[in-house]
Amino acid sequence: DERAAGRVYNVAEPEARTELDWAERVAEARGWRGRLVTLPRERTPAHLLLPGNAAQHWVASARRIRDELGYREEVPFDEGLRRTIEWERAHAPAAVDPRQFDYAAEDRALAS
Repeated sequence: DERAAGRVYNVAEPEARTELDWAERVAEARGWRGRLVTLPRERTPAHLLLPGNAAQHWVASARRIRDELGYREEVPFDEGLRRTIEWERAHAPAAVDPRQFDYAAEDRALAS
């Protein structure tokens, strides 16, 4: 498309989601009815912390590609999430740190 020549476009969701919203959507897609609990960083055992800065929000706007080129998602969000979960389950990482699944440490942190 000639209109795109020399232009930079972001491809992003129409609305930004929080990490908690993502977790809730994945839980819903899998039929999980548990309760999600968010702990302050200082109460979370170091080996259970994920890398990165969760307090920092990265938001990309796809307004330009939507307005100028008419970009639209071909797959609805819920269907895309379902497909992604299926793919992730079929392609588990080769190496997983078992300390990330230290449920006893999670229980102790919740009780504190």
